[in-house]
Amino acid sequence: MELLLAFLNTRDLELGTDVLDSAAAWRAWVTERGLGRAGDPQEVRAVRASLRASLGERHDGPDPTPVAGLIRVDLSHGVPTMSSTDALGAVLGAAARLAVLGSWERFKICQADDCRWAFFDRSRNRSRTWCSMQTCGNREKARNWRERRALSVS
Repeated sequence: MELLLAFLNTRDLELGTDVLDSAAAWRAWVTERGLGRAGDPQEVRAVRASLRASLGERHDGPDPTPVAGLIRVDLSHGVPTMSSTDALGAVLGAAARLAVLGSWERFKICQADDCRWAFFDRSRNRSRTWCSMQTCGNREKARNWRERRALSVS
């Protein structure tokens, strides 16, 4: 789960950074996690866009084109395990595992326009809207309150 969240959040709107803007930064990210070959950042960006779109992220332009990573299934002591020699395969393997376990629906994109952070919804009824109620949720509620107040004063 942590690998998938880290991958989905390689772009940070608040800081204005994107790990995939630089091949060197992407290689460093992959090396730090021991994921094997980094692959082409443009191809990886397409996968990230596809995964985020599947979680409901709004985007302009054409639908992202999915690209596959290589995943291998080994039998180790009678237990099937997924592995990959490249970062894309590792990320897609993690996503596939979470989908099979029924956890995919709990991955969401924060609805705050200035955040858009991916998060795992741990709420009982799966109703979280923001990555953090203390930050994004509070800002949104305060903004809505100011708008309602301005309308009632007018």
